[in-house]
Amino acid sequence: MAIECLVLGAGQEVGKSCVVVTIGGKRVMFDCGMHMGYHDDRHYPDFARALAAWGAPDFTTAISCVVITHFHMDHIGALPYFTEVCGYHGPIYMTYPTKALAPFMLEDYRKVTMGQRGEEKQYSYEDILRCMKKVTPMDLKQTVQVDKDLVIRAYYAGHVIGAAMIYAKVGDAAMVYTGDYNMTPDRHLGAAQIDRLKLDVLITESTYAKSIRDSKPAREREFLKAVHKCVSGGGKVLIPTFALGRAQELCMLLDDYWERMGLKVPIYFSAGLTIQANVYYKMLIGWTSQKIKDSHTVHNPFDFKHVCHFERSFINNPGPCVLFATPGMITGGFSLEAFKKWAPSEKNLVTLPGYCVSGTIGHKLMCGKPTRVDYEDTHIDVRCQIHQLAFSPHTDSKGIMDLTEFLSPKNGIMNPSPFRQPRTLK
Repeated sequence: MAIECLVLGAGQEVGKSCVVVTIGGKRVMFDCGMHMGYHDDRHYPDFARALAAWGAPDFTTAISCVVITHFHMDHIGALPYFTEVCGYHGPIYMTYPTKALAPFMLEDYRKVTMGQRGEEKQYSYEDILRCMKKVTPMDLKQTVQVDKDLVIRAYYAGHVIGAAMIYAKVGDAAMVYTGDYNMTPDRHLGAAQIDRLKLDVLITESTYAKSIRDSKPAREREFLKAVHKCVSGGGKVLIPTFALGRAQELCMLLDDYWERMGLKVPIYFSAGLTIQANVYYKMLIGWTSQKIKDSHTVHNPFDFKHVCHFERSFINNPGPCVLFATPGMITGGFSLEAFKKWAPSEKNLVTLPGYCVSGTIGHKLMCGKPTRVDYEDTHIDVRCQIHQLAFSPHTDSKGIMDLTEFLSPKNGIMNPSPFRQPRTLK
């Protein structure tokens, strides 16, 4: 039975993940993301090309179901547009944590980008609510019978809370789409876990397919050393991050370090969304690492002792501080506002904890040390220190090969491909 793959986004770059797989005559759309570096037609996946290729009258007729792997915008950001503007009304599946947290992420991003140049195709808050009402949540390892032929199942992916790898089967044809996953545990999540399955195709993420990262303790020491050195010299540390996921990991790390070292320098978080996020994290303890599951009855690690809310008026305060500001990649919002204020000073530090897609300020900083950054009609002098750290919760080359060898699929596809030309997993 033939399996066909149509990539509508993230073919050879990170951003707007969206892959439609035809398996036994059933079309499954895996993820429906947006590209945060663009504000034109490249913002969303090429939905029109898909409809033309299929010769179908509408998306509901053409697609058997949509499955979202996790709540990051490059995997879910286009979903309200796809349902409320493009008119898809078929089944949509995601895990319970993803359904709980996705509306906050979508609305936070919508508010940040509202009014930005080229954002006339933006969806409304009401669109988000209508879209999420159409979602059916699923548990890990729950077998979901989409129709009489198509079966899907979710497996724990690590990466962020609620992230899932998706197994799909029609007749004798079977495949796994990993979404983003992490083969090593971190401070608040476990490693990816999946059954040994008989697969025709494995579609794996490959953000870090060309690298093998240093040990986690080494990366944590490097991060803490850079932050401590900056605040000891009276500087301000800006950590651009999204309110959910990596933010909790780094807050746990800094909160523990501040306690051990007896530091009094304030640690701030700019997003009110984080308060809501931490409430959900406490409710979703079952999706975290075993260590947190075992210890949360004594102490909840998401009750941060040294991290407090940041008021806008604090931005001009003298003295050192650490600020977690949203959104990640410095695409707008308060991370951009703080960057404009603090980048011109040599005393300050911008720490980029993960991958930044092309077209963002974070990506420009990642690719070198510019002395000036242009954003729309603004010129920003950059004299601060720039530190890039591998805290991205993606697996590396070794993790990809470990998963591939464990599952032993007949065929493997890397998406997004890190290579100019297609490669096989071997």
